[in-house]
Amino acid sequence: MVLQDLGRRINAAVTDLTRSQNLDEKAFDSMVKEICNALLEADVNVKLVAGLRQSIRRSVNFKELAPGVNKKRVIQKAVFDELVKLVDPHAEPFKPRKGKPNIIMFVGLQGAGKTTTCTKLARWYQARGFKSCLVCADTFRAGAFDQLKQNATKARIPYFGSLTNTDPVAVAAEGVEKFKRERFEVIIVDTSGRHRQEDALFEEMVQIQQAVRPQQTVMVLDASIGQAAEAQSRAFKEAADFGAIIITKTDGAAAGGGAISAVAATHTPIVFIGSGEHLLDLERFDPRAFVGKLLGMGDMQGLMEHVQSLKLDQKDTMKHIASGVFTVRDLRDQLSNITKMGPLSKMAGMIPGLSNAMQGLDDADSAAKLRRMIAITDSMTDKELDSDGKLFVQEPTRMTRVARGSGTSVREVEELLTQQQTMATMAKRMKGGMANMQRAQGAMGGGNRQQQLAAMQKRMQSMGAGGGAGGGGGMPGMGGMPDMNSMMKMLGGGGGGGQGGPGGGGMPGMPNMDMASMMKMMGQMGGGGGGRGGRR
Repeated sequence: MVLQDLGRRINAAVTDLTRSQNLDEKAFDSMVKEICNALLEADVNVKLVAGLRQSIRRSVNFKELAPGVNKKRVIQKAVFDELVKLVDPHAEPFKPRKGKPNIIMFVGLQGAGKTTTCTKLARWYQARGFKSCLVCADTFRAGAFDQLKQNATKARIPYFGSLTNTDPVAVAAEGVEKFKRERFEVIIVDTSGRHRQEDALFEEMVQIQQAVRPQQTVMVLDASIGQAAEAQSRAFKEAADFGAIIITKTDGAAAGGGAISAVAATHTPIVFIGSGEHLLDLERFDPRAFVGKLLGMGDMQGLMEHVQSLKLDQKDTMKHIASGVFTVRDLRDQLSNITKMGPLSKMAGMIPGLSNAMQGLDDADSAAKLRRMIAITDSMTDKELDSDGKLFVQEPTRMTRVARGSGTSVREVEELLTQQQTMATMAKRMKGGMANMQRAQGAMGGGNRQQQLAAMQKRMQSMGAGGGAGGGGGMPGMGGMPDMNSMMKMLGGGGGGGQGGPGGGGMPGMPNMDMASMMKMMGQMGGGGGGRGGRR
């Protein structure tokens, strides 16, 4: 993934330093040099890297540090804060208003992924209650309208375009006026890709902008643009004065640092990051959360937002957990929810300390294991699904029948039931805990989110669920979460330890269901920036 190698190198440099017995100025300089080399190799602008180097050195002055100060924490904080400054232009992005037309115009180079990103953004706003639509003003590229039409139809988003009118200015104006009359709240205008040396196309872009008068102009940047990012973004900024950047194709293998350079060059905020081809693969950008993921600290707030945006149906499961029950059907429902959450490697990147644990795991293999587990539950009767699983212990022939019906082995059925029993035990421990949390939430009136999250973590630890999955190499993440490292090991098919079935192998894929329900509970508690809290 883009920037994954960069994050690994920076994290390794900081970790090696903080684990060093002799933490002196020489070792510190060596770490700073390694971080800067990693940034340069990732195509981050050399002037930005030089500035970062000086800033980190100014932040950590060994001669002025008091004797009792924890040097490791000072260094970690300095690296984190300066990397945040690198991607944070301290400019507020546009926020659409409900009940009014908000026009967003997309610009950028050809092939950057504008059309797909337009649909992703329209769907993102639609999922948050905005009445969204799309206007195709790209009359230059063959098939542009067909692509937008196909994407919009798939996402069930209204669209406008023309196969006969070749004037992009007229098409854009007509589409915007049409959707204004129909009281749409977010009107996204897709335009042709163009290069800074194409004067005629740049003039056309300005004309479209004047015709539709957008409240927000967004530049779409391909993560693989490299050193050309700064010059291109400056040219677009001068012509169209865009107010936001969306970086696409961050799931590729490119260095990706060039796109970061564009932020500093134009003092424009990154608002979203495209992380795949699926319509759901659009993540809101937050500088602190981004750097947290880069350093293996995760992004719990982003994970919670993602889970909540999927609108997973967990009402019955949550009711059962509140009463201390977790049935086989609850297990099946949670497995189905996991398949909707996206690639497991992406999810792991949001969980503190797990990006390294996911190395070598194959999303396709993990997805196949999940499908086998769902097939096992699909071969059960209603009586078996609604049971606590002990029915299979009392009548072992049921396991043989289910294994044959699902095309799996008896051992796989046993392991799945073992995981269900583990979660049933946890549900019993949690009985009454959810009622207490709801009372606490009502008493606090949705007040201090950090206090709510701290209370939630404390509750999890008291139930024996928290292993402190945060940190990874001295980077404190969010403690008190379930043992995510062992969960991800199980997903990879390795020995899960502790929760495993016969032979200690554990059932691959299953434990992540706990994450889904925990995220739901955190959402109800209004928990805030978990991935960021550990750094302070």
